[in-house]
Amino acid sequence: MQHTQLALYIDGQWIDASSRKTLDVIDPATEHVLGQLPMATSHDVACAIAAADRTFAQWRDTPALARSQVLRQTGALLRQRQEHIARIITYELGKPLAEARGEVIVAAEMFEWAAEEARRLYGRIIPSRNPDIRQMVIQEPVGPVAAFAGWNAPAITPSRKIAGALAAGCTMVIKPSEETAGVALEIARAVVDAGLPAGVLNVVFGDPGSISEQLMAAPEIKMVTFTGSTAIGKQLAALAAPSLKRLTLELGGHAPVLVFDDCDIDEAVKHITAAKFRNSGQICTSPTRIYVQDTVYETFIEKMTVAVSRIKIGNGFDSGVTMGPMANPRRHAAMKQFIDDAVDQGATIVAGGKLPEGQGWFVEPTLIRDFNNHCIAANTEPFGPMALIRPFSGFDQAISEANRLPFGLASYVFTLNSRTAKRASDLIQSGVVCINHCQASLPETPFGGLKDSGLGKEGGIEGLAQFLNIKYISQL
Repeated sequence: MQHTQLALYIDGQWIDASSRKTLDVIDPATEHVLGQLPMATSHDVACAIAAADRTFAQWRDTPALARSQVLRQTGALLRQRQEHIARIITYELGKPLAEARGEVIVAAEMFEWAAEEARRLYGRIIPSRNPDIRQMVIQEPVGPVAAFAGWNAPAITPSRKIAGALAAGCTMVIKPSEETAGVALEIARAVVDAGLPAGVLNVVFGDPGSISEQLMAAPEIKMVTFTGSTAIGKQLAALAAPSLKRLTLELGGHAPVLVFDDCDIDEAVKHITAAKFRNSGQICTSPTRIYVQDTVYETFIEKMTVAVSRIKIGNGFDSGVTMGPMANPRRHAAMKQFIDDAVDQGATIVAGGKLPEGQGWFVEPTLIRDFNNHCIAANTEPFGPMALIRPFSGFDQAISEANRLPFGLASYVFTLNSRTAKRASDLIQSGVVCINHCQASLPETPFGGLKDSGLGKEGGIEGLAQFLNIKYISQL
């Protein structure tokens, strides 16, 4: 088993597990211990904050071209190290190796895109009413940033946050997930090897509550970017309020899918099945509530049942495996609760539904028909390989169901009627609406939710703008 050296990275120094309390990092497919992760003390976090604060002026004043070169080289190193990092993703998260390789490339693209945009942080001249006054708008980095990244996209999420902040000229203290620590550390090693000055990026792990409280209380930290649950996001927002820290929150979703009877059913099944069971359904944009027009309901279920039956679960390193385990025992136990409750509420399992015995936190890809709005999974994001399907009769009913919950991160519509597509995309309350496909996020596109799914955007020029202050200068 080849893993990576687990450590903290603070002010240019790697701190290994020999001098700190540790936490086991577990392989979810085998339940074997991969390594011991050092846990940061409050002093470690204070040093990381101080380093980000001290180096901010240096990195802010580094020419955009030089910042761009660091980011571009980081992307190149991630591509060179694709196989090594992908294997760490599979060890720590359980994701099939082919999927893991793809995630590393997207992480590299995050840095490559940010490298280009770092050179395009333009200001502007506003025509003045007074010919003797020059009116200018410039963009400046907001300052040191605290970042929190979850475990379910262990390369993409830290990369998007780090790349955006560094492109804008910000420094950062990031606390990635302890469960996928090795992946985040490989991202950090690539940035360091690309020439980032010591102290500009700092990586800490430890007790999430105490670290978040310390970071949120620090006056040196000017902005917080968080990816995780809605409940934790709201707690961080409350902690940010006293010092008015800027917030970017990418929170939970419960993505609806509207399948109209004029769509290409085979294409819809292909896209929905791939998106639903990618990463074992542990994706905040995962299509979960599938509403199918009643005239094609039985046909859709028949075709999706066949598609789901072809998914092969197992260790992500094994040949032919297309879906791995749950990332941790919490998700494993939650899936049993969701499935059992849906059946108790009158729904019917048409595929999967079992939790295989033996090592590893595996759950069969599960398709459940005729669910009602009283079951837990219809109201709480399952975050696992469970798809709920029910029929609708008309457009208004479909929109009403799509907007029923207080979440609005991603949504999907399948129709070949341009009028239906426009009306649905106008009326669905969601930060992302995909028509006839399920690719909700790319490095160059803005990503973020409405309602309880978050604040602000990540990705695209909109995401980069989150790390910038706008200054108006009027000179006589």
